[in-house]
Amino acid sequence: MSVSMLFLLSKFLVLWSYFDHFAKAQGGSDEPIVSGLSWTYYDSSCPNLESIVRKQLKKVFKNDIGQAAGLLRLHFHDCFVQGCDGSVLLDGSASGPSEQAAPPNLSLRAEAFKIIDDLRRRVHKKCGRVVSCADILALSARDAVFLSGGPDYDIPLGRRDGLNFATTAATLANLPPPSSNTTALLTSLATKNFTATDVVALSGGHTIGISHCTSFTDRLYPTQDPTMDQTFAKNLKTTCPTVNSNGTTVLDIRSPDKFDNKYYVDLMNRQGLFTSDQDLYTDSRTRGIVTGFAINQTLFYEKFVSSMIKMSQLSVLTGTQGEIRANCSVRNSGNVLVSSVAGEGKEAWSAF
Repeated sequence: MSVSMLFLLSKFLVLWSYFDHFAKAQGGSDEPIVSGLSWTYYDSSCPNLESIVRKQLKKVFKNDIGQAAGLLRLHFHDCFVQGCDGSVLLDGSASGPSEQAAPPNLSLRAEAFKIIDDLRRRVHKKCGRVVSCADILALSARDAVFLSGGPDYDIPLGRRDGLNFATTAATLANLPPPSSNTTALLTSLATKNFTATDVVALSGGHTIGISHCTSFTDRLYPTQDPTMDQTFAKNLKTTCPTVNSNGTTVLDIRSPDKFDNKYYVDLMNRQGLFTSDQDLYTDSRTRGIVTGFAINQTLFYEKFVSSMIKMSQLSVLTGTQGEIRANCSVRNSGNVLVSSVAGEGKEAWSAF
């Protein structure tokens, strides 16, 4: 048998093993829908909702594709902390700072918040105040994936907006830092009923976007992480010459603005930017999943969609819970917001 045939056979066996593992672990690919959400929630009250959001985001991304990553990350940070209730969009109050002031959220793009409220204004102008900011954020994240080259998919709608933001302590507890290893990620996300496959799939969101040097220079200084490719490290040191450098770099060196599976190819080549990225390939529990996604983009898309739909339903408010905000950054009532513990006054990041 030729070397090329052996190579193809080995890829097939890895992929087959992953399919078999996934089938046993997951027991199916269809995600259940939380009571109160629906695939047709706004069909009567705001039938043009999705077209309004997508049409405007096409314009936004044509001008700056980088905003796609910003919107996707904003949705992640909303859902992981207190559920997908739009609480990350709330401004602080006299009683204390909001989730935005918590260290993991300081690097969220300011423009992303503006985009969401602009979409809210357009939707409410057309339909009245019937669509929540939480649903607009969920739709924007979906369109960020699709409009940057990823899969298109439906998401259930009907979320209501939360009345309070989470404390800094809760935010820190639910957003693992980029220095996390795979054990820390699996442990943290298991509390939200995510499997190893979910963790690897959602990490694939790093196929688009950028990072600040201080999120990964601990892998470069004072000693270089031995799991990092030498040439990759050398290039990063040019961008980030010191541990406290202010530069930025892309998360996926192969196709930084396209939502594809090249992030996993990066990991197989020891070119993952964060510890939380590269350790997914180092750890035996997730290495096969990374390999499967690197070999088969369709497989990655399928599992990413499944995990995103699952994530987008975390602790949602429905029915008469919460409210539909007239402004995404401010709750409707005049009651004082729940206070958040003061932030640390420095920029910080999370693994997602």
